[in-house]
Amino acid sequence: MRLGGSVEKPYNTPAEWLAMVRALGYSAVSAPVDAGAPARVRQEYLACARENNLLIGEVGAWSSPLSTDEKKRAAALRHCKEQLALADELGANCCVNISGARGPEWADYYPLNYAADTYTLIVDTVREIIDAVKPTRTYYALEPMPWMLPDSVDGYLALLRDVDRPAFAVHLDYTNLINSLEKYHNSSLLIQDCFARLGPYIKSVHAKDVILDGLPCCIRETPPGTGIIDFGLVLRLTHALGPDTPLFVEHLTGWDAYRDAARFIRAQAKKAGVPVVPAPGDGAAY
Repeated sequence: MRLGGSVEKPYNTPAEWLAMVRALGYSAVSAPVDAGAPARVRQEYLACARENNLLIGEVGAWSSPLSTDEKKRAAALRHCKEQLALADELGANCCVNISGARGPEWADYYPLNYAADTYTLIVDTVREIIDAVKPTRTYYALEPMPWMLPDSVDGYLALLRDVDRPAFAVHLDYTNLINSLEKYHNSSLLIQDCFARLGPYIKSVHAKDVILDGLPCCIRETPPGTGIIDFGLVLRLTHALGPDTPLFVEHLTGWDAYRDAARFIRAQAKKAGVPVVPAPGDGAAY
């Protein structure tokens, strides 16, 4: 298994970026540049990653290609295609986005997210993005969300079937699927189901925690180790997918929070007997 996360400090060169990746103990990284970077710069960062045994696990394409604003929708589609092309150039595990929100904000809940024709629009949009790029070294994946499709294991399996493209895969964020008290109470069973049925398609995993926090049934994301998620289970199941499967910490505030989360994950991995590919220059196995 590989551990990764965000680098929450600015950098201007591959050497500066690498120093921070080492300090955080990552062996997997999000793409350090976006599609707008000059070709020379993209290749410099790629060479740095390869020379230091860093896996580029994700290229983000965060936007709403389902936006009801046609200008925003067109811009999002263009962004997704450009970022997927970048992921293919870098040989990243996946290019990840959400399906998109049917309203003005890119990631919010709207009743139209569950309108009858939204599912068809998602299928057509994912196909359009993949068919425009025709990736051969990466995959396009959707992060599940609690208030838009896919919001369940069954829903993701249906999309895999209906999109019907070899380059469409799974980015697993199990916490985003915990959108009811029943799922919260049975979080370990939900996580096991995610890996059991989506496992062959998973290209990247987010490591997050959740806690029940107030009425009416407010389930809040919280840093790893401060909620109810069984991280020993998550780590064992992630490792079972293959030694290069990336597990990313995210949605934390500042450098110290990412450093502490990475330390927690490594400690849990050691406790669970799960080897973690060491960071560049680090001989430790966890």
